[in-house]
Amino acid sequence: TAGMEASGTGNMKLALNGAITIGTLDGANIEIGERVGPENIVIFGMTAEEVEARRHAGHNPRAIIGADESLRFVLDAIADGTFSPDDRNRYRGLVDNLMTSDGFMVTADFADYCAAQRRVDTMWRSTSGWRAKAIRNVANVAWFSADRTIREYSEEIWGVPVA
Repeated sequence: TAGMEASGTGNMKLALNGAITIGTLDGANIEIGERVGPENIVIFGMTAEEVEARRHAGHNPRAIIGADESLRFVLDAIADGTFSPDDRNRYRGLVDNLMTSDGFMVTADFADYCAAQRRVDTMWRSTSGWRAKAIRNVANVAWFSADRTIREYSEEIWGVPVA
């Protein structure tokens, strides 16, 4: 969810290995997008400003779930134990949270996530196109390498010249 995610390095590591990122417009995804270009990253969901506006206006996950048949189907499958036949109530707390408070606004971003996943599916079907995106990502996210970071910190932060 934009505005709420920790900016870790996991997605950078994946991009360095050729992964096509699918994620919200937040944290490191913004930086990755700036490096690889919008055609080589798939962004979905609300912006941080839209998340804040929705929160301020009053987020109503039940209304979103009620209006989205696909989301209802997914939540029903999770709630009825389809994914946890050995413990049918394993994910009950998750579903209850999504239906009542949904602090990360998963329900609000669900339809856009599904559309983004369809875009990724279409990209994947073009083997040469997917390969080209992966190669571009590896080349363009080299900026995140430890070598560049240490050199920059040495010179700009610590004031230590690099040989």
